[in-house]
Amino acid sequence: MIAVVGGLGAALAWATATMTATRAARLIPPTSVLAWVMLTGLAVTLPWAALQGNPHVGADSAPWLVVSGAGNCAGLLLVYSALRIGKVGVIAPIVSTEGAIAAIIAVAAGETLAAGTLLALAVVATGTILAGATGGSEAPGSTRGRRAALLAVAAALSFGASLYATGQVGNELPLVWAILPPRVFGVVVIAIPLALSGRMTLTRKAAPFVVGSGLSEVVGVSSYALGARHGIAVSAVLASQFGAISAIAAYVLFHERLGRPQTAGVVAIAAGVATLTALQA
Repeated sequence: MIAVVGGLGAALAWATATMTATRAARLIPPTSVLAWVMLTGLAVTLPWAALQGNPHVGADSAPWLVVSGAGNCAGLLLVYSALRIGKVGVIAPIVSTEGAIAAIIAVAAGETLAAGTLLALAVVATGTILAGATGGSEAPGSTRGRRAALLAVAAALSFGASLYATGQVGNELPLVWAILPPRVFGVVVIAIPLALSGRMTLTRKAAPFVVGSGLSEVVGVSSYALGARHGIAVSAVLASQFGAISAIAAYVLFHERLGRPQTAGVVAIAAGVATLTALQA
């Protein structure tokens, strides 16, 4: 049941991060959004890590830390770039297939699931794909639409690898060490070079959105890492609900229209979650 709760908590937090990042990415460049998001996250997690002490990072944990950090940073930069030019209701559900990708990696690595759980996961994964179907007034064949969709697919692949690695780190190290690597990686590789080159921008209007996104990312990863300790596949696929939640939020906040396939996807995800929760309970 903890895997279910952790996955759902991550979904809500990441949906919030998606909406705030969308506003920020349309005000300042995606690289600057990523830099400030990572700086915000590092400011929160670094004191937490200091209180936890210096854990022993063995040869088994080190590669997962690298994959977790690099995959998360690359995925965020790709999704911010997509959100700058595309529709949230299309991009977020595509990116949310990261959970299905992480689940496939987990099963391939040997995690076993009951038949009923596999069926529920399949329903949720199918729902996320349907929710990602292009709808509304944006032409599916437009150059901007295609570019945004391709960026979203690349982000999903990057996030999928990062999610699985985060789950592995969360099993072997204290929770904060599953959250810290992407923040450190982002600050060292993105924020510091941008600041030194004078290309790290921030406006008063964008500031609350990058801070909100940074905090929400930390909450989301924390919730996911906690759930992943009790089942990577279940927690990962449930966390992917953030795509459907974001699509609904975009309809309300940005007046984006949900097409019939997207609506069907939301319903399928809800049904899959209800079934999965009952099975886990």
